[in-house]
Amino acid sequence: MRTAFTTCPLCEATCGLELTIEDDRITAVRGDRQDGFSGGFLCPKGASLGALDADPDRLSGPLARRGGSFEPVSWGEAFALVDERLSAIIGEHGRDAVAMYLGNPTVHSLAGGLYAGGLRKALGSRNFFTAATVDQMPKHVSSGLLFGGIYSIPVPDIDRTDFLLLLGADPFSSNGSLWTVPDAPGRLKALRRRGGAFVVVDPRRSRTAAAADRHLPIVPGTDVFLLLAMVNELFAASLVDLKALAPHVTGVEGVRELSLPFTPEAVASRCGIGAEEIRALTHRLASASRAAVYGRIGTTAVEFGTVASWLVDVLNVLTGNLDRPGGAMFPMPAHMKRGTGTGKGFTTGRWRSRVRGLPEVAGELPVVTLADEIETPGAGQVRALVTVAGNPALSVPNSARLDAALSTLDFMVSVDPYLNETTRHADVILPPPPPSRRAHYDLAFLSFTVRNVAKYSPAPVPLGPDERDEGEILLRLTGILAGLGADADLDALAGLSGGSPHTREERLLDARLRAGAYGLSVDDLVARPHGVDLGPLTSRVPEVLRTPSGRIELCPEPIVADVPRVSAALRAPVDGLVLVGRRHLRSNNSWLHNVPALVKGKQLCTLVVNPDDAARLGLEDGGLARVTSRVGEVEATVEVSADLAAGVVSLPHGWGHDRPGTRLATARAHPGVNVNLLTDDLAVDPLSGTAVLNGVHVRVTPSAAQ
Repeated sequence: MRTAFTTCPLCEATCGLELTIEDDRITAVRGDRQDGFSGGFLCPKGASLGALDADPDRLSGPLARRGGSFEPVSWGEAFALVDERLSAIIGEHGRDAVAMYLGNPTVHSLAGGLYAGGLRKALGSRNFFTAATVDQMPKHVSSGLLFGGIYSIPVPDIDRTDFLLLLGADPFSSNGSLWTVPDAPGRLKALRRRGGAFVVVDPRRSRTAAAADRHLPIVPGTDVFLLLAMVNELFAASLVDLKALAPHVTGVEGVRELSLPFTPEAVASRCGIGAEEIRALTHRLASASRAAVYGRIGTTAVEFGTVASWLVDVLNVLTGNLDRPGGAMFPMPAHMKRGTGTGKGFTTGRWRSRVRGLPEVAGELPVVTLADEIETPGAGQVRALVTVAGNPALSVPNSARLDAALSTLDFMVSVDPYLNETTRHADVILPPPPPSRRAHYDLAFLSFTVRNVAKYSPAPVPLGPDERDEGEILLRLTGILAGLGADADLDALAGLSGGSPHTREERLLDARLRAGAYGLSVDDLVARPHGVDLGPLTSRVPEVLRTPSGRIELCPEPIVADVPRVSAALRAPVDGLVLVGRRHLRSNNSWLHNVPALVKGKQLCTLVVNPDDAARLGLEDGGLARVTSRVGEVEATVEVSADLAAGVVSLPHGWGHDRPGTRLATARAHPGVNVNLLTDDLAVDPLSGTAVLNGVHVRVTPSAAQ
């Protein structure tokens, strides 16, 4: 028996874990109390790491489809088959005939962070998709327009703020998102103990909203109107004060003009929050000595996701709370260099999708159009697909259509540990090893920390004899897509030469750390298994900016061009029920539902309905309801709750584990229903290409099966 320390790879909080290991098995998981960042905090997901690691349904070796069923094959056979089939398709139809989809777990992986870019470059296809366009892409776009870089995303300095406004976010359940904040509940409670306050704007009385000083229920998808009215009130009441930011900002007058029609009175009935409440909230934000505004998926996966994301930081700027302690600040991760204060800026639309003409954003196309590209004949039709750690058959709007389209592909290869709803369509499945057999450093999430830290963990357990490191799998695919074959030199593919006692991933990470802001090394981090504290967040403007002007461009033209669409929506009549998603502490998208400890107890996948709506519609708690949208219908168990605003119903994301041909015994026993059978693949935020997952119009009736 021995002890090993690592960082939890199951959400964005990056909590330190203490593992007890016996015979190369995780037998106990505790929070690492010596981790200065997470302080021993542990949620149910982290506590289940051992069970996830030892899941009997995890694939132990490659599978290939033979005669309509999957058979185990050797790694050599698997890669040779991938090389043969992809090379033939590229040779006959060109590189755009092969699409790639990267799922959410890719950014929870050191190998994914290091090699996904090279894999994408080797493919050379315009048909590149990720989970970002069913999640956070509007925040990347708004940050690119404001600050010049899509990863320059300010986060609330929660440990020093006096007032925090949260919109469309439930960090008590999500542990933070685009905001690396271990023990968010503890930090929010500490905020209140020191005399501060936080307000939650959400159509549902979530766990976070229930703990807040004030909860403001809002009509789903209308945060953009509330935020514009708050901007309007800042100008009308002469509350704008940029403080030290003033020399670094352009476009303030343009923002004032854009906000003029959106008075609190003009938006109140549309967003469901009274005019005086909007004014009081605005004055409270402006008068706080240190404050921050934060918006998440309730403000991104909506019709005006980019404009709403932009407005979150407009409020931070106009109140002088951007880039100062206690406000919204830019972390400085150890693997990144400091900037020069200027850059090329950010643009979109360098190419467009073949069928719907949707613009490229941040190098990718909106995943809502993947089915179009597979189904529609002609030059450039997608005939093959590479998926890495993704389950688009569940996670993409109108998923019944995409699920059917996947079955028509000429070839599909998936890097995934499970035979799930998506990989059941694959011709080859290449399983990476379980978490205990992977080194860990959060290239993505250390860029969003509420305190500058650095943590690296070597793999706690060595690879088994027939396992392949995730980095090797991705590099072999890179070699194949680059036309170098399945046996290309992996070090050369990774840009390395010469021997070293370190692993390939450690050598690449070491180079980034040494060139980074603090001059650290991998050896420094190995010697400090509980992490290295690099201090509180510090001001980074103008250094962090990458705009051509070297300033925060507060009123970018793409936003100006989209505001008339917002104005039209403000005047549009609204009726009927709207659907929103929700997060659970024991769940993360679709990839933790095969762990018994995380699905036991109270059913998680229910249709939450307000009591007044339930009575009006004839729905009973525990009964079945039929939910219908433009694209499909589902039947779900009803949960009547006053925690949800009237006119709104809620289904969580990531369920629907009832498809034939999967090997997910626990998930199949707790299938739930797939909310993306209802979401609409034609509804997108045009600036980011992000799907509208919240505020979907639906019809709800009692099930005929009752």
